[in-house]
Amino acid sequence: MDDWTRNLVDRIGRLTSVIETGEFGRRERRVLPEVFNAAMDLVNAAKLGQRRWLPDVAVVLGSGLSGFEDRVRDPVRIPYGRLGLPQATVEGHRGEMVLGTLGGRNVAVLAGRVHYYEGHDMARVVAAVRVMAVLGARTLLLSNAAGAVNPDFRPGDLMVIRDHINWMGTNPLRGENAEGLGPRFPDMTEAYKPEIRALFHKAARSLGVEMREGVYLAVSGPSYETPAEIRAFRALGADAVGMSTVPEVIAARHAGMWVGAVSCITNMAAGLSGGLLSHDEVKEVGARSGRSLHAIFEWVISRLPKGGVET
Repeated sequence: MDDWTRNLVDRIGRLTSVIETGEFGRRERRVLPEVFNAAMDLVNAAKLGQRRWLPDVAVVLGSGLSGFEDRVRDPVRIPYGRLGLPQATVEGHRGEMVLGTLGGRNVAVLAGRVHYYEGHDMARVVAAVRVMAVLGARTLLLSNAAGAVNPDFRPGDLMVIRDHINWMGTNPLRGENAEGLGPRFPDMTEAYKPEIRALFHKAARSLGVEMREGVYLAVSGPSYETPAEIRAFRALGADAVGMSTVPEVIAARHAGMWVGAVSCITNMAAGLSGGLLSHDEVKEVGARSGRSLHAIFEWVISRLPKGGVET
């Protein structure tokens, strides 16, 4: 193992609190074992040491928004299963990590996410994002499919997430903290970096795409919300509702990453359209809006300062 790879492995171990001690003989204390193991598997599978390659930007794709990974140049595709990460089971989520370059940056695209409602605990839901953090990615961009709570929104709209409401009833940071990765009580005042939000708006204007901005409320799912719940969520200040994104954002901010996210409004929430909700509608509208969203993401990635957004 050369010095570059050895230093990377040591860093991964420190950040995930995989520490060998002499107490009661030789043993290991593992706070984030799945993250450590997946990161090491990725180092080997993608031959990161030989390539001297590490991600600058990580991207998570949502329901019906696949295909962005095909824009990555010189891609290395690795199925989640090869890394010991949970495989996505929802239709429209490929379940692979794509490494390469885009817009002059090293990117890692998580093509498909796993959801809390699939039966995973929160540590597994955010494991892939944490792998990106320990490998050095400083910026996380996310997309999702969401229902409109704001009656002024329409299916096909894009919404930059300004803030979120965690209505999932749990938190991915629950349990023992990995101090090397982040603090016990991370601040969430600016969960979504204002500078990245501004870049999303600039990208939309330059590409002639209307971009809204609002608050995203996350529920655990998988059932869609009732009309009464939607009225309550609107009273709380939500503009859109979905079943993802918030866990990854919390984990990323805990690890010190800068975050930006966009919702594709795929349907009007329950009670606002007069019809019933279906996942087919989500996929169909997401696919139609995907091309614009993909162009916006590539525009933003190409203009991110080295190391993330500078403050």
